[in-house]
Amino acid sequence: MRAALYARVSTSDQNCDNQLIELRRYCEARGFQVTREYTDHGVSGSKDRRPALDDLVSDARRRRFDVLVCAKLDRLGRNLKHLLTMLDDLTSLGIGFISLSEGIDLTTPSGRLMLHVLGALAQWERSRIQERVKAGLARVKASGKRLGRPVKVIPEEELASVRGLSLRQAAARLGVSRSTAHRWLSR
Repeated sequence: MRAALYARVSTSDQNCDNQLIELRRYCEARGFQVTREYTDHGVSGSKDRRPALDDLVSDARRRRFDVLVCAKLDRLGRNLKHLLTMLDDLTSLGIGFISLSEGIDLTTPSGRLMLHVLGALAQWERSRIQERVKAGLARVKASGKRLGRPVKVIPEEELASVRGLSLRQAAARLGVSRSTAHRWLSR
């Protein structure tokens, strides 16, 4: 089986050597042929676009490897939606995925089950957070408090001092946008 390795470090003063040594050792033990190593240095895992990751995706579409191996899931990505989408794309291309640290191996039925369970838990947690936010907003609204940006009150004498100015000048002097100045001055 042809394997691609992916390693990433967040800061430029770190290196991927430890990850790559572990990945090579794993591939050797499984009898995988390492075709290419993709490494991103000093790039956040929350970014969807990374130089080596973009190359990896391009090579995946060209079917240049059969399985992607990384040391930890968070090395591949820290954005759950992006991570799940990428893994789904790899699966649809017939490419397996292995994360050593979490023991996820999408080349096996139990590994695919594990990923679906993790995905379902992440989706459940997101739904729970949405419920709590909605309940909190409803509670605040029911108590009579105004939601949103605080209302800025400008004394009438301050508005009177800018009434003869152009809209742009009045907005600049009041420290608001032109549309806000227009709304206040047309009362």
